[in-house]
Amino acid sequence: MAAAAGPLLQLCRLCRVLLFLSQFYILSGGESTEIPPYMMKCPSNGLCSRLPADCIDCATNFSCVYGKPVTFDCTVKPSVTCVDQDFKSQKNFIINMTCRFCWQLPETDYECSNSTSCMTVSCPRQRYTANCTVRDHIHCLGNRTFPKMLYCNWTGGYKWSTALALSITLGGFGADRFYLGQWREGLGKLFSFGGLGIWTLIDVLLIGVGYVGPADGSLYI
Repeated sequence: MAAAAGPLLQLCRLCRVLLFLSQFYILSGGESTEIPPYMMKCPSNGLCSRLPADCIDCATNFSCVYGKPVTFDCTVKPSVTCVDQDFKSQKNFIINMTCRFCWQLPETDYECSNSTSCMTVSCPRQRYTANCTVRDHIHCLGNRTFPKMLYCNWTGGYKWSTALALSITLGGFGADRFYLGQWREGLGKLFSFGGLGIWTLIDVLLIGVGYVGPADGSLYI
């Protein structure tokens, strides 16, 4: 019995060693099962020419003529599967686009961050530096994320029609200024009876043309 147990014990030890080595190989990256982050944007078995820009690598030519059609050779990234028009799997394909840098795209082709710390109602109008990102299925040259100077255009939910109606009907009591968040001016109108009517008429004109806006600097809706 002891002679038979010896080889069996050695076999168990060998299995433990092999199991340890296989786990170490996987943890060291030999067989990584981690999904690349770009795969979240890449549809499986779709048309290669319709893949988002994050799913492909293209040999771009920066010497192309601006505004003219151009063709680039592209290759899908690892782990991405796509097909051609005949539903055959492919890795290399061509893509047609217009020669222009990403920052030269129309405003509808990218999304930009908004700012709620700048005044939209001011003269001259204020600008802010926005970070813009090209939409997934739009192809262009250069960096897909870029800064751009934009006019302040955010809104706090104040309605121009409501402000104007309050200015006409209850402007003598400062209701229009209270609605816009301008408490000091509202109290001034309230205790002066709308500046004996003169301040009320002026505010109707200023709100009517949009010169007086919300206190937080936002646009009317």
